[in-house]
Amino acid sequence: MGARIAIVGAGAVGGYAGAHMAQAGEDVTFVDPWPDNVETMKAKGLKITHIRDVPEFTVPVRALHLTELQHVSKERPFDIVFMCMKSYDTAWATMMIQQYMAPNGYVVSLQNCINEETIAGIVGWGKTLGSIASSITVDLCEPGHVRRAAGKSGTAHTVFRVGEVHGRITERAQEVCRLVSLSDGAKVTENLWGERWSKLVTNAMANGLSASTGLISKEILLDDTLRHFSARLGSEAIRVGQALGYQLEEIHHIEPEIIALAGEGDAAATKTYDEHRLVEARKPGGGAHRPSMGQDMVKGRRTEIEFLNGFIVDKSKEVGIPTPANAALTDIVKRVEKGELQADKRHILDLRLN
Repeated sequence: MGARIAIVGAGAVGGYAGAHMAQAGEDVTFVDPWPDNVETMKAKGLKITHIRDVPEFTVPVRALHLTELQHVSKERPFDIVFMCMKSYDTAWATMMIQQYMAPNGYVVSLQNCINEETIAGIVGWGKTLGSIASSITVDLCEPGHVRRAAGKSGTAHTVFRVGEVHGRITERAQEVCRLVSLSDGAKVTENLWGERWSKLVTNAMANGLSASTGLISKEILLDDTLRHFSARLGSEAIRVGQALGYQLEEIHHIEPEIIALAGEGDAAATKTYDEHRLVEARKPGGGAHRPSMGQDMVKGRRTEIEFLNGFIVDKSKEVGIPTPANAALTDIVKRVEKGELQADKRHILDLRLN
C-alpha cells in the first residue's frame, strides 16, 4: 500500500502542494480549521489556478474539519504528515495529529518559519523533517481555491528544498521530495538549516513591509526608501545567520553578501542590489503579489511577525549583533495588527534607518 498522507493546514502552500499530490493519485487527507474551506473542498474539490502558462484544474479531495479528525482513529494511520499551519499553531496542531500517525510516521514542516524544533519537541527529532517552499507566491484567495501569482518555475528555479535535520540524504527525504515535486521543482538538500535561514531572510525582507504598509511586493520594490529598508532588514538577518554558523543560500537570486553589504551602505553592492530588484519588479506580472503576512493583515488574521523578524531579533541577542530595523518593523506590525496604527508606508519612512 502507498503512504497515507495528511496535510494539516489546507491553506495556500498546503493546498497547492496537496492538490497536486491528490491529482497524481496519492492518498491525501486535508485537515483544516476553516469550516468554509473544508465544506467547499468536500462539495466542489480543490481548485488551483495560475496567473499564466498553466491550465486551471480542480481535483476531488478528502477534507476534514479539525472536529472530524477523530474519525481517523478507525482507519490506517498516517505515514507522512505535512505541517502547513501558521507558526503560532504548530505546537497544538502537531500534538493533535501525532496520535493518528503510524509508528514509523514522520512530520514535514512545510512552513514559512523555523518550526522544526517545536515539532521535534512533540514527536521527536527522529520523526521531524523540513521542506522550504521558495518563491512560490501562492494564496488561498477564497474557500477551496489556491491561486499562484506566477506560472510553474520548472528548471528555472527550484521551489522545494527537502532536508533531514541531520543533513544526510535518506529514502524518506527523497520520498518527500518526490511528493512535492508533483507541483514544481524540488531537490533534497544537505543544508536544511542554511536553506531555512535563507528563507527566513527572504520573508523578513518582504512580509512585514507588506503588512505594515498595505502595499504589494511591486510597490515596495519600486519605492527607493522601502527597497533600501528591505535590504537593511536582510542585511541584519544575514549577519545574524552567519554568526550562528549557517551556510546561506541565494536570497532573491542574489548572493547573501551583496544584500548584506547593500544594507550596510556599500555603494557598489547597493547598485547591484537595486538593479536586480528593479528588474524583478518590472517583469510582466513581477511583484504583483501580496506576501503572506500582507494577506493575513488584509484578512484580519494574526500575523507571524514574532516568528519572522521578531525571531531574528531574539536570535541576534545570542550573538551580540544589533538588529534595529527588524526590531522596529516587528513593533510596527504588532501595532498595526492591534489596530493602534493603520497600514501606511510613512511608518517605515519616518524611521529614517537607512
